Amino acid sequence: MKMTTGKQLRQALLISTALASALLMAGPSQAEDAKPTRVRGAITAIEGDVLKVHSNRNEDLQVNLTKDTQVRGVTLAQVSEIKPGSYIGSAAIPQADGTLKALEVHVFPPEMAGTGDGHRAFDLGKDSTMTNGSVGDLVTSNGRTITVNYKGGQKKIMIPDDVPIVNLVPGDRSLLKPGVKIVLQAQPAADGSLSALSISAGENGVTPPM
Repeated sequence: MKMTTGKQLRQALLISTALASALLMAGPSQAEDAKPTRVRGAITAIEGDVLKVHSNRNEDLQVNLTKDTQVRGVTLAQVSEIKPGSYIGSAAIPQADGTLKALEVHVFPPEMAGTGDGHRAFDLGKDSTMTNGSVGDLVTSNGRTITVNYKGGQKKIMIPDDVPIVNLVPGDRSLLKPGVKIVLQAQPAADGSLSALSISAGENGVTPPM
């Protein structure tokens, strides 16, 4: 009986070790699968809870809409709409002097202040970054330069005259129509399907620049 018990314990130990190894091996792959992906393009069709999109990478994709998918509109804005205290986001590229040169600027409504606060890498171009934060100083006499404050840091961003500036506004699914230009964040599933986390949809022909 003791031999049988010992054998059972050894078998249980081997099984536990094998399971632990399998989980360790699966971990990185699952983490990659769980990483959200960004899609830029135009809506080609909407069928129930399925959004069909032709991406800027020439891919035809199907993206599932869920009850938690956030939809917001994108409208044209003017630099005059950026004021000290405004909460903005800006994709930009670093300059030699440590400042950033904006590729686009989007202004959040007050109820969305705090969204994505911080500074991080972005995928709009080589070495591009995204900075979300509150505008501090705003200088327009020598070009257009803003200071953006976020938790743990601060960045100075120069906005060239030809850089698009847009407002992000509350929206709903009525904005999602064929031909509308969008930028969406999607969550990939293990089977390769995509579910939309958030969608920024251009209004009146606007192409979301972010």
